[in-house]
Amino acid sequence: MTSVEDAVSITRTGSVFLPVAAPRATKAVSRTVVTPRASATLERRRQWERRYRMRLRITDAAVILFAVGVTAAIQLMTGAAGEEALRDGILLGTLWYLTLSVLHTRDAALFRASATEYRGVANASGLAFGIIAMIGVLLAWQHMQLVLLVGLPVGLLALLITRWAWRHWLVAQRVHGRFASRTLVVGNRDDVEYVVRTLHPIGASGYQVVGATLLDGNARDVEVDGTLFPVLGNVNTVATVAAELGADTIIVASRPDGDPEFVKQLSWQLEGTASELVLSSRLTDVAGPRISFAPVEGLPLIQVQIPSYEGGRHVLKRALDVTVATLALIPIGLVSLVLVPLIKLDSPGPALFFQERVGRDGRRFKIVKFRSMKTDAEQQLAALKARNEGAGLLFKMKDDPRVTRVGKILRKLSLDELPQFWNVLVGDMSVVGPRPPLPSEVTAYDGTVFRRLYIKPGITGLWQVSGRSDLSWDESVRLDLRYVENWSVMNDLQIMWRTAKVMVQPSGAY
Repeated sequence: MTSVEDAVSITRTGSVFLPVAAPRATKAVSRTVVTPRASATLERRRQWERRYRMRLRITDAAVILFAVGVTAAIQLMTGAAGEEALRDGILLGTLWYLTLSVLHTRDAALFRASATEYRGVANASGLAFGIIAMIGVLLAWQHMQLVLLVGLPVGLLALLITRWAWRHWLVAQRVHGRFASRTLVVGNRDDVEYVVRTLHPIGASGYQVVGATLLDGNARDVEVDGTLFPVLGNVNTVATVAAELGADTIIVASRPDGDPEFVKQLSWQLEGTASELVLSSRLTDVAGPRISFAPVEGLPLIQVQIPSYEGGRHVLKRALDVTVATLALIPIGLVSLVLVPLIKLDSPGPALFFQERVGRDGRRFKIVKFRSMKTDAEQQLAALKARNEGAGLLFKMKDDPRVTRVGKILRKLSLDELPQFWNVLVGDMSVVGPRPPLPSEVTAYDGTVFRRLYIKPGITGLWQVSGRSDLSWDESVRLDLRYVENWSVMNDLQIMWRTAKVMVQPSGAY
């Protein structure tokens, strides 16, 4: 801050602070502060966000009207008076719509690939029906049970489906560069490359990287997966570069050494120019959902919850496994009536294949699969080692001569893994978890990779919905470790859903 004798009038225009000479004053200081005007880039982003938010409002209203209408119709069929049905419908519809708004279920921050939006919709719906239930009990309203038993499941399911449909539409638009955040990444080269590699190519993340600024001033472009990203400016010109590129999001992958005020100063410079300033940390790769922000006496503290591998959450996970496995084994039994004869006709030998794998805490078990290879596949392995196309400790070949004709189809559609639901039912595996390793792989693990064995292996997991055999060994390990320490039932359900889509549109399966 300047003294009275050295006072200046500061005019703030856009994201640049311009000192303007001012006449000296002895008793008062004249300061003119102009609120930054939104740049054209920022205004375009706000426009599409407003349009998308309006679509959600209209869809939510239509779904609520549908759920209220179904509930009212059933009330009338069961003998409720028309006035009662109308009263309940108006109250439920109004309260439901308001809770979706009050709990910010349509905020722009939710237009990303996460389950936060769905959790928000579920929480808002539960709150609305909870309030309705309390009002009904206090006022002794009749037929309120139908509102809870019919309106809630019908409306919530429809809301989640429509939100998912809009999210799917938004991702499709972003793949073509529309409704995406033009993003500038700032930091050291290694950290910038890590962020760019994670966000590229554009998709569900919604970030379209258009350039980078390196803190060391190195002007060599950043190359990721054969794509070059221009390196522009330096640590002092981030705001200017963002304006030139039309970037509405700046991701700080790392900050300059010895400059604790860098992020604060940058946020001031970006006022009126950008919409988001995002801080990236590799800590979130391991501890994402376990991180929380807890300011104490003005001191910003980031808390990291220590992972636990026992307790109620794991009991709930086991209950989900038993339920899913039980339901899945019924249609699998019917499908087996067709697959077993095909496997036997294509190649002599048993239809099922048993192999020793390593489970939780290093315990070994026999995994069961539909046989997709010839019976002497293990004996042929040594001769094929030199042609290995897999990553790290894994052996994979796109055109493995040991795979049968029926086996290629089974692998392509992941049908060979269906019998593993039996392993889930008996407790050797989970539906979602790390990839079940071979004993020969485990003997080559280092101390970090051993953490994959802290929970049960899964039929599917992040590795299966993220490229499978196309992943590098390091990437496969990173995904497994991320899952082991940060899993949740909601994420398990998401992975199951993504697995179903991967089976229809397989990638990296061979």
